[in-house]
Amino acid sequence: MRLWKKIALALAAVFVILQFFRPEKNLGSSSGHDIAQSFTVPPGIQTVLLRSCYDCHSNHTVYPWYAEIQPGGWFLAKHIRDGKRGLNFDEYTSYRLMKQYRRFKDITENVENDEMPLPSYLLIHRYAKLSATEKNDLIQWCAAMRDSMKTKFPVDSLERRPPR
Repeated sequence: MRLWKKIALALAAVFVILQFFRPEKNLGSSSGHDIAQSFTVPPGIQTVLLRSCYDCHSNHTVYPWYAEIQPGGWFLAKHIRDGKRGLNFDEYTSYRLMKQYRRFKDITENVENDEMPLPSYLLIHRYAKLSATEKNDLIQWCAAMRDSMKTKFPVDSLERRPPR
Protein backbone atom coordinates (compact mmCIF):
# COMPACT_ATOMS: atom_id res chain seq x y z
CA MET A 1 0.00 0.00 0.00
CA ARG A 2 2.88 2.34 0.69
CA LEU A 3 4.12 2.01 -2.89
CA TRP A 4 0.75 3.12 -4.27
CA LYS A 5 0.76 6.13 -1.97
CA LYS A 6 4.22 7.16 -3.24
CA ILE A 7 3.14 6.71 -6.85
CA ALA A 8 0.01 8.80 -6.28
CA LEU A 9 2.05 11.55 -4.59
CA ALA A 10 4.59 11.54 -7.43
CA LEU A 11 1.83 11.80 -10.03
CA ALA A 12 0.17 14.61 -8.09
CA ALA A 13 3.50 16.46 -7.90
CA VAL A 14 4.04 16.07 -11.66
CA PHE A 15 0.50 17.35 -12.29
CA VAL A 16 1.14 20.43 -10.12
CA ILE A 17 4.48 21.13 -11.81
CA LEU A 18 2.84 20.89 -15.25
CA GLN A 19 0.55 23.78 -14.32
CA PHE A 20 3.54 26.15 -14.44
CA PHE A 21 4.21 25.36 -18.13
CA ARG A 22 1.45 27.10 -20.03
CA PRO A 23 1.17 27.62 -23.77
CA GLU A 24 0.87 31.11 -25.20
CA LYS A 25 -2.75 32.15 -25.60
CA ASN A 26 -4.33 33.25 -28.88
CA LEU A 27 -5.42 36.70 -27.71
CA GLY A 28 -4.21 38.86 -30.56
CA SER A 29 -6.28 41.37 -32.44
CA SER A 30 -7.29 41.82 -36.02
CA SER A 31 -4.39 42.68 -38.28
CA GLY A 32 -6.48 44.68 -40.75
CA HIS A 33 -6.75 41.67 -43.06
CA ASP A 34 -10.10 40.47 -41.71
CA ILE A 35 -12.37 38.73 -44.20
CA ALA A 36 -14.89 41.59 -43.89
CA GLN A 37 -12.30 43.99 -45.38
CA SER A 38 -12.87 42.57 -48.87
CA PHE A 39 -16.01 40.47 -48.64
CA THR A 40 -19.57 41.21 -47.63
CA VAL A 41 -20.27 39.22 -44.48
CA PRO A 42 -23.97 39.45 -43.62
CA PRO A 43 -24.79 39.68 -39.90
CA GLY A 44 -26.23 36.14 -39.78
CA ILE A 45 -23.08 34.69 -41.36
CA GLN A 46 -20.87 36.76 -39.04
CA THR A 47 -22.79 35.40 -36.05
CA VAL A 48 -22.25 31.82 -37.24
CA LEU A 49 -18.54 32.42 -37.90
CA LEU A 50 -17.99 34.03 -34.50
CA ARG A 51 -19.89 31.31 -32.63
CA SER A 52 -18.69 28.24 -34.49
CA CYS A 53 -15.40 29.06 -36.23
CA TYR A 54 -13.44 31.95 -34.73
CA ASP A 55 -12.13 30.16 -31.62
CA CYS A 56 -9.79 28.14 -33.84
CA HIS A 57 -9.76 30.20 -37.03
CA SER A 58 -9.00 33.76 -35.91
CA ASN A 59 -6.45 35.72 -33.89
CA HIS A 60 -8.64 35.76 -30.78
CA THR A 61 -9.91 32.71 -28.92
CA VAL A 62 -12.49 32.75 -26.13
CA TYR A 63 -10.99 30.21 -23.76
CA PRO A 64 -13.05 27.77 -21.69
CA TRP A 65 -12.20 27.02 -18.07
CA TYR A 66 -10.35 23.80 -18.89
CA ALA A 67 -7.76 25.72 -20.92
CA GLU A 68 -6.22 26.68 -17.57
CA ILE A 69 -5.52 23.06 -16.66
CA GLN A 70 -2.57 21.33 -18.28
CA PRO A 71 -2.37 19.29 -20.45
CA GLY A 72 -5.78 20.59 -21.66
CA GLY A 73 -4.26 23.97 -22.47
CA TRP A 74 -1.57 22.34 -24.60
CA PHE A 75 -4.19 20.34 -26.50
CA LEU A 76 -6.19 23.50 -27.21
CA ALA A 77 -3.09 25.47 -28.23
CA LYS A 78 -2.21 22.81 -30.80
CA HIS A 79 -5.79 22.75 -32.11
CA ILE A 80 -5.77 26.52 -32.50
CA ARG A 81 -2.35 26.60 -34.19
CA ASP A 82 -3.46 23.91 -36.63
CA GLY A 83 -6.77 25.67 -37.26
CA LYS A 84 -5.15 29.02 -37.93
CA ARG A 85 -2.56 27.42 -40.19
CA GLY A 86 -5.37 26.17 -42.44
CA LEU A 87 -7.70 29.18 -42.24
CA ASN A 88 -7.54 32.43 -40.32
CA PHE A 89 -10.46 34.79 -40.85
CA ASP A 90 -8.45 37.66 -39.31
CA GLU A 91 -5.72 37.19 -41.96
CA TYR A 92 -7.98 36.23 -44.87
CA THR A 93 -7.29 39.18 -47.18
CA SER A 94 -3.54 38.72 -46.78
CA TYR A 95 -3.87 35.37 -48.62
CA ARG A 96 -3.20 35.17 -52.35
CA LEU A 97 -6.41 35.29 -54.40
CA MET A 98 -6.14 31.62 -55.30
CA LYS A 99 -5.95 30.66 -51.63
CA GLN A 100 -8.92 32.89 -50.71
CA TYR A 101 -10.96 31.33 -53.50
CA ARG A 102 -9.94 27.82 -52.45
CA ARG A 103 -10.76 28.47 -48.79
CA PHE A 104 -14.37 29.31 -49.69
CA LYS A 105 -14.57 25.93 -51.41
CA ASP A 106 -12.90 24.23 -48.43
CA ILE A 107 -15.40 25.81 -46.02
CA THR A 108 -18.25 24.52 -48.17
CA GLU A 109 -16.86 20.99 -48.29
CA ASN A 110 -16.11 20.88 -44.57
CA VAL A 111 -19.58 22.13 -43.64
CA GLU A 112 -21.34 19.80 -46.11
CA ASN A 113 -19.41 16.80 -44.75
CA ASP A 114 -19.93 17.77 -41.07
CA GLU A 115 -16.17 18.03 -40.61
CA MET A 116 -16.41 21.54 -39.20
CA PRO A 117 -16.84 22.46 -36.50
CA LEU A 118 -14.79 19.51 -35.36
CA PRO A 119 -16.82 16.80 -33.63
CA SER A 120 -14.37 16.93 -30.70
CA TYR A 121 -15.05 20.69 -30.36
CA LEU A 122 -18.80 20.09 -30.41
CA LEU A 123 -18.58 17.64 -27.50
CA ILE A 124 -18.04 20.53 -25.11
CA HIS A 125 -19.21 23.49 -27.21
CA ARG A 126 -22.68 22.31 -28.18
CA TYR A 127 -23.72 25.89 -28.99
CA ALA A 128 -21.30 25.81 -31.96
CA LYS A 129 -23.26 23.09 -33.78
CA LEU A 130 -24.64 24.37 -37.06
CA SER A 131 -28.31 23.96 -37.81
CA ALA A 132 -29.38 22.81 -41.28
CA THR A 133 -30.38 26.39 -42.09
CA GLU A 134 -27.04 27.77 -40.91
CA LYS A 135 -25.17 25.18 -42.96
CA ASN A 136 -27.18 26.05 -46.04
CA ASP A 137 -26.72 29.80 -45.49
CA LEU A 138 -22.96 29.36 -45.03
CA ILE A 139 -22.67 27.19 -48.14
CA GLN A 140 -24.71 29.67 -50.20
CA TRP A 141 -22.62 32.58 -48.91
CA CYS A 142 -19.38 30.81 -49.84
CA ALA A 143 -20.73 30.11 -53.33
CA ALA A 144 -21.73 33.77 -53.70
CA MET A 145 -18.27 34.92 -52.58
CA ARG A 146 -16.63 32.59 -55.11
CA ASP A 147 -18.95 33.90 -57.82
CA SER A 148 -18.14 37.50 -56.89
CA MET A 149 -14.43 36.73 -57.10
CA LYS A 150 -14.94 35.23 -60.58
CA THR A 151 -16.48 38.50 -61.76
CA LYS A 152 -13.62 40.63 -60.39
CA PHE A 153 -10.54 38.54 -61.22
CA PRO A 154 -9.28 36.45 -64.13
CA VAL A 155 -10.01 32.74 -63.67
CA ASP A 156 -6.30 31.86 -63.89
CA SER A 157 -5.66 33.97 -60.78
CA LEU A 158 -8.24 31.91 -58.87
CA GLU A 159 -7.78 28.34 -60.03
CA ARG A 160 -4.84 26.27 -61.12
CA ARG A 161 -5.13 25.00 -64.63
CA PRO A 162 -5.19 21.21 -64.84
CA PRO A 163 -2.06 19.74 -66.49
CA ARG A 164 -2.48 18.76 -70.13
